[in-house]
Amino acid sequence: MKRSLIFVLEGALWVLFVATAWAGPPAENQKIPFHELTVKSLLGGLQSGNDGVEQGAAFMLGDLKVERAVIPLMSILKSSDDAKSRIVAALSLCRIGDDRGTFAVKRAALFDDDARVRATCAWFYNEYVKSGTFLITYASRSNDSN
Repeated sequence: MKRSLIFVLEGALWVLFVATAWAGPPAENQKIPFHELTVKSLLGGLQSGNDGVEQGAAFMLGDLKVERAVIPLMSILKSSDDAKSRIVAALSLCRIGDDRGTFAVKRAALFDDDARVRATCAWFYNEYVKSGTFLITYASRSNDSN
């Protein structure tokens, strides 16, 4: 049930995004530019309380390189209970490239409670910010050889 709700909400976010993208130029009486409406919707998605919508919005904000999203994304990276949300926030922060955000990702790579989040943040930092900063090792399982 939860998975289907997330799927529906993510779909709704994409429909909203595509609908605004195909709407064309804003009407003459409309004061807010098209891109601004999209960014405003995505920033609202970060505060939706739904992990799927939050992750989709975070990803799109990183894809669009919206610098106004740096602080909200840093907040997700620091305080979200969901590891997937923290990972998507880290990716978006690295893609945006703001120094504050990339520093937060570097700190998460060192100090996050979840090992998967630490490793992924280190990989993102190496890939998008500064190659060779973190030594990434892939430990093989001892049970795999049995």
